[in-house]
Amino acid sequence: MHTLPQPLDVIAVGAHPDDVEIGCGGTLALLAAQGYRVGIVDLTDGEPTPRSSGPEQRLAEAAAAGAVLGAVHRENLRFPNRRLFDSFEIRVALAKVFRRWQPKLVLGLGDKTPLASPDHAQTVAITEAAVFYSRLTKWDDTFDDLPVYTVPQFLTYFLFAGVPSVPHGHSPLVVDIAGHLATKLESIACYASQFPPEKAHVFPRVRALAETVGLMGGCEAGELLAGSRIPCTTDPIRLLFPTS
Repeated sequence: MHTLPQPLDVIAVGAHPDDVEIGCGGTLALLAAQGYRVGIVDLTDGEPTPRSSGPEQRLAEAAAAGAVLGAVHRENLRFPNRRLFDSFEIRVALAKVFRRWQPKLVLGLGDKTPLASPDHAQTVAITEAAVFYSRLTKWDDTFDDLPVYTVPQFLTYFLFAGVPSVPHGHSPLVVDIAGHLATKLESIACYASQFPPEKAHVFPRVRALAETVGLMGGCEAGELLAGSRIPCTTDPIRLLFPTS
């Protein structure tokens, strides 16, 4: 019988350190500020990259970024960057994380990124499969006897290169991050190896995207999430007027 840690409320999964910060860092900062226990899982260390001294620098940057967002747990599964493929091994490894930490919500990458790392597209499939594997019974030896766990909610975030959209069959949700956009940008800035002064243009682009998504949802700044289920509520007034 395993002694499990205190559960996390949300786990966000990225292919590389900085994916989560760029895609849903504002949402994580918002949830952490509201008192929820936030965790982050990176499938690879993201190395090698042109300006980094190596994995240890990238992992240190990730730890700093997680602290900025208010994450209480971050782990790296150490699968190989640039050679990340959806496989049984990595599905099981991530499903073990879900079984161990029992999050209420999993946030995973929602779409591939054309002309960017193919690791992102692989991570879409890996995360979705791991959510499924986490709830499968009669497979205890595969999961080191960790208890079966059904993730209640699974939403996706996006690394946009253009106008925001969601995949066919998914319903959008805009998270108001106006009060946490500065925190999101601060967390991204922790990756000095990835965003040196000559790449400072990234930050106004991230801000502009957040403002564009906010415009779609009627707030100053937002992040777009999506799910295969249409959002359901018993309190439409509170949903439409959350500060009333």
